[in-house]
Amino acid sequence: MTSTLTPRQVNPGDRWMFLRDVLVFQLKLLVDNLRDFALMPISLAAALVDLVFRGEREGALFYRVLRWGAHSEKIIDVYSAIDPPSREAAAAGQSGGTAESGFAVNPSYTIDGVIARLEGVLVREYEKGGTAASIKSAMDRAIDQLHRETSGTRDRARAVVERATDRLRTTFDNESRKKDE
Repeated sequence: MTSTLTPRQVNPGDRWMFLRDVLVFQLKLLVDNLRDFALMPISLAAALVDLVFRGEREGALFYRVLRWGAHSEKIIDVYSAIDPPSREAAAAGQSGGTAESGFAVNPSYTIDGVIARLEGVLVREYEKGGTAASIKSAMDRAIDQLHRETSGTRDRARAVVERATDRLRTTFDNESRKKDE
């Protein structure tokens, strides 16, 4: 008995989507691992600060770091390629995030959302017959727009870090003065 194999219909769009998903997955793994690498010393430092200095509750700073980590996990969403509806919602900028970690996730600023925006710019410029220079210029404008849209969040994060640093410095200075007296 011989079996006849029928050639599979190849859709070039599927192949490119697969290659895109592979590249995006690798990017997300890199970002996820960098985040984890940063969280290790940050969470240990937060736990140490919580053990040494009394906060509003036991472990407050440590649990704040955990909430930030959970939020960043949703932004990265490493495995979104296996759930195309969530990827399509992110590309459309629809809300799909939850506030379980204390932060709502804006799908426009997830990795999938940002990549979808940049892909949209690239496709529009290509369809218009854009040159490499016009595509580069359009991508630069899109990235500049993302920076403008997220500058408030970046400034608030910077202010939080500066306040925490100032509190730690003040606390350490006070402890040092007490020991010297």
